[in-house]
Amino acid sequence: MIHTLDLQFMRPRTIAAYLVETSAGPVLVETGPESTYPHLKAALAERGVLPADLQAVFVSHIHLDHAGAAWRLVADGAPVVYVHPKGAPHLIDPSRLWESASRIYGDQMEKLWGRSGSVPAARVRAAEDGEEVRVGDARFLALDTPGHAGHHHAWLTDGVIFSGDVGGVRIGGGPVVPPFPPPEIHLELWKASLDRLRSLGAAEIRPTHFGAYADVAAHLDDLEDRIFRWADRVLDWMRAGLGEEAMIARFQELVEGELRAAGLDEEALEEYEIADPAWMSISGLARYWRKVHPERLGDG
Repeated sequence: MIHTLDLQFMRPRTIAAYLVETSAGPVLVETGPESTYPHLKAALAERGVLPADLQAVFVSHIHLDHAGAAWRLVADGAPVVYVHPKGAPHLIDPSRLWESASRIYGDQMEKLWGRSGSVPAARVRAAEDGEEVRVGDARFLALDTPGHAGHHHAWLTDGVIFSGDVGGVRIGGGPVVPPFPPPEIHLELWKASLDRLRSLGAAEIRPTHFGAYADVAAHLDDLEDRIFRWADRVLDWMRAGLGEEAMIARFQELVEGELRAAGLDEEALEEYEIADPAWMSISGLARYWRKVHPERLGDG
């Protein structure tokens, strides 16, 4: 059985962690930020679980909304954290990660993400692509899935994909939208990752933002459409010489228009914006076009 734990980041339905029951005991997929650790502990306690009861922790990548509380879980007794090999050094020494995030979030760092801490190297396991981790009767398959970040794993267990951010953001049954944060967005790699997830024939997908969905093929197709359609729109704005503020405003209009067309209310719009801020997507896509395809900026 899998339990969705709502970490109450700013409001409900923005960041989830997933508690998976196995014959050897519970495991956790994603930790959320350190700022929501009290909510995580309370949600575990409601199910009779202490951090020390966890048999393992799996994270999709080391962005702070996904793995920021890993050090707290280990400090409270969780035995091991499985992570992408490129992310492992940043769990052990998070200084560069926090320095980079601080340049983006400034004095909002503690409010949003909490405190920084390190996971002892002996408690970190760098899972290679295709590696299978067995916990009791459960098997967790590590799938290298770049595109959103170069250090991203999706995890597959018993027909369920824990997709981190490569599987997009989808809240309350609304449309699935792509999160485009800097600095590692790569659209071609993202498409290859989606193709890989399609090939699994999974019965369910569980993005960290937020919940469980059984329409896996449609979910991935919808996400791929928006990745390239929205990225091309931003490219058009850049070619037209729009500044960052103007692009953010237009991107917000684009996203809100599609969400409203799908019947979402104001509350859901706010949840999507918290989970996937428009300004961050503009920053990530602008960097992608300038660094990966600068030739496209001069086409017209």
